[in-house]
Amino acid sequence: MADSGKSAPTVIKKYANRRLYHTGTSTYVTLEDLAAMVQAGEDFVVYDAKSGEDITRSVLTQIIFEQENKAGAENLLPVAFLRQLIRFYGDSMRAMVPSFLEFSMDHLAREQDGLREKMSQTFGATAFQHAMEEQVRANMSFFSEAMRMFTPFGPAGQAGADKQGEAPAAAPAPRGELDDLKRQMAEMQSRLEALAKK
Repeated sequence: MADSGKSAPTVIKKYANRRLYHTGTSTYVTLEDLAAMVQAGEDFVVYDAKSGEDITRSVLTQIIFEQENKAGAENLLPVAFLRQLIRFYGDSMRAMVPSFLEFSMDHLAREQDGLREKMSQTFGATAFQHAMEEQVRANMSFFSEAMRMFTPFGPAGQAGADKQGEAPAAAPAPRGELDDLKRQMAEMQSRLEALAKK
């Protein structure tokens, strides 16, 4: 939902023949065009032309899929990250993932310009590229590690037995879990800020 300071998002309509229609320019567009709009910071929503259903999420996911499968393109999403993300679909902590991802990506976006400027002043173009790749790898590694902190339970949501085969410990009280989650979120925020300053 756009606030008073921003213009309303552009409406894109998707037809049964899979064509995407840009209502602002009255032209048909491609997924590449939509990717360029996102990169330029232009907000849009996509509706199914027949049902009127908001399908923005699935179209954005399709754009990511296309970008990841471009010939010769460097992949942004590591396999370990994708596996971990899939695991969260069946996990009791899945409700925490969207807000954590949103926070992490927002923080990275806010810091990237300063980081890019600092690195380009310190290094040449090639060294800068390598340094950025290392930073991205470090961020993704940290993210995967942070996500594991949120999965103290097995796939079925059951606490695992220890190596000696003892019975799993009783789950903590809901209030204790909430306090623990708040503490972990604060720790992750501190670590993200520390990473951004490196």
